[in-house]
Amino acid sequence: MVRFLIRLAISLVTAALGLLVASWVLPDFHLEWGGFLVAIIVFSVAQAILGPFVFNLARQYASAVLGGIGLVTTFLALLIASLFPGGIHIDGVVTWVLATLIVWIITALGGWLLPLVFLKDRAEKKK
Repeated sequence: MVRFLIRLAISLVTAALGLLVASWVLPDFHLEWGGFLVAIIVFSVAQAILGPFVFNLARQYASAVLGGIGLVTTFLALLIASLFPGGIHIDGVVTWVLATLIVWIITALGGWLLPLVFLKDRAEKKK
């Protein structure tokens, strides 16, 4: 249960970081502070639900794109999060592509590195 909560926290933190960096770097990526928490939660939930779904679709119908599942999932999660008012607003195709790349890189690196840090410390404390 603790491991699940740590992974959930990591997911929320990396989503927040990814969205913040995208809003700082891209002038057409607008993040309203009033809906920031909603955007993080919607993005994280959408990514968690869509990941396995997109993976199964790609595996079944287009196995050549299996490596791009994270990008597709991130794009779809951004799209869903942008549908909620007061959170994310993205203008232009280039901004959509760059925002997808930025958020994907940050969430992927955070999702890969942060568990090593937190769960390694926890494993060492058990010994």
